[in-house]
Amino acid sequence: MYISRFISNELKKSFKHSYVHILFGARQTGKTTLLKDLLCPDLSYNLADPEERSRLLAQPGLFRRECEALPRDRGKMTVLVDEAQLVPSVFDAIQVLYDREPERFLFVLCGSSARKLRETGANLLPGRSLLHRLHPLMLAERPGAGGYSPCLEILRAGVHQPSLPPKDDLLMRLAFGDLPGIWRASTEIRESLLRAYATIYLEEEIRREGYVKDWGAFINFLRLAAIESGQSLNYAKIARETGLSQPTVKSHYQLLEDMFVGFRVPAFSKSKRKNLLGHARFYLFDMGVRHAAAGLRPCEETVLANPGICFEQWVALELYRRVSYAKEGSLSYFRTRDGMQIDFILEHAGCLTPIEVKWTENPSPKDARHLRTFLKEHPESATQAYVVCRCPRPAQLADNITAIPWWML
Repeated sequence: MYISRFISNELKKSFKHSYVHILFGARQTGKTTLLKDLLCPDLSYNLADPEERSRLLAQPGLFRRECEALPRDRGKMTVLVDEAQLVPSVFDAIQVLYDREPERFLFVLCGSSARKLRETGANLLPGRSLLHRLHPLMLAERPGAGGYSPCLEILRAGVHQPSLPPKDDLLMRLAFGDLPGIWRASTEIRESLLRAYATIYLEEEIRREGYVKDWGAFINFLRLAAIESGQSLNYAKIARETGLSQPTVKSHYQLLEDMFVGFRVPAFSKSKRKNLLGHARFYLFDMGVRHAAAGLRPCEETVLANPGICFEQWVALELYRRVSYAKEGSLSYFRTRDGMQIDFILEHAGCLTPIEVKWTENPSPKDARHLRTFLKEHPESATQAYVVCRCPRPAQLADNITAIPWWML
């Protein structure tokens, strides 16, 4: 089934400009499928293929010569390079070709890791490139359910109108996540596919690039990082339980971010309160992968064993993807040492929107008590707050505080 991606229109417009385009994202988020749908490349390279990769590594000038051999009488030539980070010298060749004839080629590169590019000092073509990011599916990208509440909307174009989703749709999202390939697969094989992603893919990717010497210790770290997903980073705790040093634990977390399979949500810092907690939270990028990496079955039973935590993490992923695509604003959380906590603070266009996440189907004014306090303390920048829950329709909980169904997020 074809899935229309939100970023498609942005990419189409960007491809009209004479820049090099780089699309980053974790494996299986649909980068290659999306680019092949938008482009008809005249020359394609898949550097995940060992033979193709070895060919270019053995002959550093070959990529440039093959591009130069493309016919000149057919207009601008499109060159697509998949997993471009595996041969960093490609970036240097593209700079030479682009600087010489900026209108002759449309170079589109995609990759699933930024670590090798940073460590090798790879040329990311400053002033010549536009960077893009692809995430797993957002709420509005999955047909049949969802849409954005007009009052909590960052992205606007091309989304569904809110509509009541199937009864079990939320559980399916929390259990299996939002990777396009997993969503397309039959329910019977999704668990196996997610386990393969969490082991085979990560092992292949990490070992191939030589980032981890002790694979067993890293697997133990990954399991604990997945279990702790959504919690404040505690390097000392993970170090104690894995037997790794704190610098190694920090490096492993950075590796997950470089591979786009994890991200941090910082603590909110724009408050007059002096007792704020300041440690960032870390999230794995997809719920299904999170379960599999934690050694849990990606299934509805796993979700129902701890639904509130799973639901809160899913909302974090949805908000993070939306902020990322908007390319402005930020996402943080609010917590003080005396127990006041708000799950998320969404900052966009100068406005702060505090958001609480509750598993309940019957939200009450009690669920909004911390939101009321936050609105009072930030009257100029925060004028509306929300409780995201499983209620059947929006409900007013207090002045400027509304409970909304998850599918209207």
